Amino acid sequence: MYILFDIGGSKMRVASSSDGRKFNRPQIAKTPKNFREGMRVFKELVELASSGKKIKATAGGIPGYFDKDKTKILGCAPNIKHWVKKPLKSEIQKITKSRVFLENDSDLVGLGEAIYGAGKGYPIVAYLTVSTGVGGGRIINGKIDSGRLGTEPGNQYIDFKNKKDLEDLIAGRSVTKKYHKKPYQILDARFWDKMAEILAYGVNNTIVHWSPDVVVIGGSMMKKIGIKIPRVEIHLKKIMRAFPDNLPKIKKATLGDFGGLYGALARIKQR
Repeated sequence: MYILFDIGGSKMRVASSSDGRKFNRPQIAKTPKNFREGMRVFKELVELASSGKKIKATAGGIPGYFDKDKTKILGCAPNIKHWVKKPLKSEIQKITKSRVFLENDSDLVGLGEAIYGAGKGYPIVAYLTVSTGVGGGRIINGKIDSGRLGTEPGNQYIDFKNKKDLEDLIAGRSVTKKYHKKPYQILDARFWDKMAEILAYGVNNTIVHWSPDVVVIGGSMMKKIGIKIPRVEIHLKKIMRAFPDNLPKIKKATLGDFGGLYGALARIKQR
């Protein structure tokens, strides 16, 4: 029995896998802002998912960047800021009584998309998520690329005059704050085309820095009412200078809300 989890700023998902190849229906709950309460809820979800069976290993993702040994998050987690610097790994080890593998949530979704989703078959996959916040990671030959602290593409500056980064300009949290309504309530096509143009600059920067074979984009801001991949491609072709005749594929993520669990499943296989 393996436990897979995805702790996000709004929801946490926990699922079990008996064979390491597929997982059962996830248990889902709202993510508490308080760390101790979060661990209590997490324990309940683990108990439901595992049905009391012995757990061999646990893998999952959470927003933010980690300390060197990946035992706790140190920052870049505004929606769960009270989880920062808390003993995450040791608490999950106590709950599951198993080995625990922690990764940044966007990295893990990227791994899931690279192994099971839109990035399958591509050696170098760049993954971007445009949701409540903006995150992402690079997957090389089926493994999460390493870094000193991880990667935070949402924090790349797009508007240097006003010191606005990509997350400030297109994240769901930022849009809601600026327009006083949820993104899915905005039906103006011109607004979403502007969002696609801004995202294209972020994709451009991602391509010139990471040189991927494919860029996979997911998240709640990419849904039916949201940013359209074809419009991102159109804007990207207008602004790209480095590789105008050799752009990588730009694809929409296919694993939806369970991308992190698929990534955790892949991480378990690599343990």
